[in-house]
Amino acid sequence: MFHPYRAERALLVISTDNTLFVLLDGMEDDPCPELGGKKPYEAAEMPFIRKAAPNLAWTTGRGYTQLFLNEFWTGHAPDPSTSRAAIEACGLGLDMGHGRTAFRMSPAFIGDGTVKWAYGVDDRADDLMQSVKDNMYLLDDCAPEMKFFVHGRAVITLDYGDYVPEPGPQAPVDGPFVPIAGPMGELVMQVASKNEGLTLYPWGIGKVGHIYPAFPCVRKMTAISDSPTALGIAAMIGHKTQLIEDIDDRFPAALKALREGNVFLHMDEVDEYSHEKDPMKKKRILEHIDSMMSEYFSDCSRMVFFVDHGTSCVTGKHILMDVPFRTSFECFGQGEHVELPALVPKLMGGM
Repeated sequence: MFHPYRAERALLVISTDNTLFVLLDGMEDDPCPELGGKKPYEAAEMPFIRKAAPNLAWTTGRGYTQLFLNEFWTGHAPDPSTSRAAIEACGLGLDMGHGRTAFRMSPAFIGDGTVKWAYGVDDRADDLMQSVKDNMYLLDDCAPEMKFFVHGRAVITLDYGDYVPEPGPQAPVDGPFVPIAGPMGELVMQVASKNEGLTLYPWGIGKVGHIYPAFPCVRKMTAISDSPTALGIAAMIGHKTQLIEDIDDRFPAALKALREGNVFLHMDEVDEYSHEKDPMKKKRILEHIDSMMSEYFSDCSRMVFFVDHGTSCVTGKHILMDVPFRTSFECFGQGEHVELPALVPKLMGGM
């Protein structure tokens, strides 16, 4: 029987010399008691990835995905004046021209003077999003643009002038509640009052600063993710982007894009389940990714699997640590530590 994906794989073998980069976001971890003291990726059955990319080396992780990816693709730490929210606004195609200010909005509970980031509230996401929409009139004087993405999160861009509000705690770390000045603060509190303290709370607030160019050795590339953070970095350095929320839908899209250029495929769910402090769920998603990689990319000979930071299933927080990457190329010594800015040039030069 004719199978379209098998036909595409056959074409892939004949026509492409492109590289598939797969980010297993937050895969590194702490040892988990539920897994007998192993980390989820150590306990996970991932035969395809380990066989297809047998060359294991290490690099230095960064505290957040955007910090890692900017250095990974350009060799530079990001301009500190470029905010997380501005990056994500670019990833979602929102207007950041003329000095507009971006606000990353994440579900959080406000009460007793604290902000507690809300993970695992998908059952309330629809009501929360509707509540935000119902109160967007509070921002009318600031020419708002807004897009929602996974788990009820959103990015809003506004004409806020030169003023950048003082942010509160940065997700995923809970902290003291900091009131947001101006109409954005009114929106936050109005939504909280309608949802028993649950609201979308802004963080990573700011504008776009200097943008470093991508390495010339990374030819035409398509970024595929459910995360506007990853897509924002790609968009800012001139690559194509595809926002695809369902994890299974990303694999055929990546296969198709790989026929036309390099592909950056982002698996944000690995990090998400770590924040939920669910090591078994993290183990299962890694095994599912391995299975899908085997189904769609068994004929792909140029693959890189990499990690941006650790995310602990014990604490739910990011861990600043060395992170592994696996390749199908023999351009690194087994177990070698490679400086992050040198990784992509050495990798692409060693193909």
